[in-house]
Amino acid sequence: MFFCALKGGAFLHCLRLTMLDVYFTVDVEIWCDGWEDIDSKFPSCFKKYVYGPTSRGNYGLPYKLRLLADHGLAGVFFVEPLFAARFGVAPLAEIVGLIKERGQEIQLHLHTEWVDEAAEPLLEHTSGKRQLLRNFSSDEQTRLIAAGRRWLERAGADKIRAFRAGSFGFDANTLGALASNQIFIDSSYNASVRGLDSGVFPGTVGTDVAACGDVFEFPLTVFGDPRRTLRHAQLTACSFWELEGLLWQALEARRRSFVILSHNFELMNPTKTRPDDVVIARFSKLCRFLSRNHDVFRMGGFASAPAALAAVQPPPLSSSSWKAAARMVEQAYRWRYR
Repeated sequence: MFFCALKGGAFLHCLRLTMLDVYFTVDVEIWCDGWEDIDSKFPSCFKKYVYGPTSRGNYGLPYKLRLLADHGLAGVFFVEPLFAARFGVAPLAEIVGLIKERGQEIQLHLHTEWVDEAAEPLLEHTSGKRQLLRNFSSDEQTRLIAAGRRWLERAGADKIRAFRAGSFGFDANTLGALASNQIFIDSSYNASVRGLDSGVFPGTVGTDVAACGDVFEFPLTVFGDPRRTLRHAQLTACSFWELEGLLWQALEARRRSFVILSHNFELMNPTKTRPDDVVIARFSKLCRFLSRNHDVFRMGGFASAPAALAAVQPPPLSSSSWKAAARMVEQAYRWRYR
């Protein structure tokens, strides 16, 4: 295995002899802010969650797509399609069209809260909310994944090869259900949220890409902060300085993958009434950083099998005290101006 112990400029030059695969993933979801009167609320909620209109302009999905394009960066957009079983294929096709227009990759995302809202039943004898995919049997999971894929394909998406469960609520049965649907890449494992009791990576913490039976699992990148808790790499949960440091740390450690999480609506405050300037600044800085260092951080998608797998699962990355403190200051500012 390649190892470099040099320091300073020689160290950076040595790092540039290798590359780290970075996946900037965006979960694209539509919500109606509750389950009452959703038919009348849907048009305004669709506009809010997809386009993000504010008094200062739009900060939703098109903004995020444009910023990636401006920096020549590739992302992966995990699109949730089951809402179309209630509201039809047209709004889903609008989302797919926005992403395809920018040449970005579309993959499958499922939030099973939509199952009991379908105009025509997706499963027999389904009533009431089951939030997580793992709350369904293996056969039911297989059928829901197939239904989600059909809706995405009807909306104009193709080459669906990867999946992420809503709220990271998958289990070992999900991997078999994916393989039954000819989907062989999953990115549902999050060691900081539901991953450790998923039955995947039993006896260890999943931190890097590995083969799990017939499916390649790409865990979200997680790191330990000074309080010894695991956090996942997400725009709303990490400072730019943490993300930058973690990327260099992963490269130095010869990690195979680095998976970042984002959402179509997270450049706005929680009520979607104004831009979140802190998160927008993080995203802009991250795009500039990845573009500037594209020779070592290879942005890509899940259209093909991984080039290399982790031989063993490495320990989680770690963040320094001062970077965690900077994040907490930023987060406090964000909460003040929610």
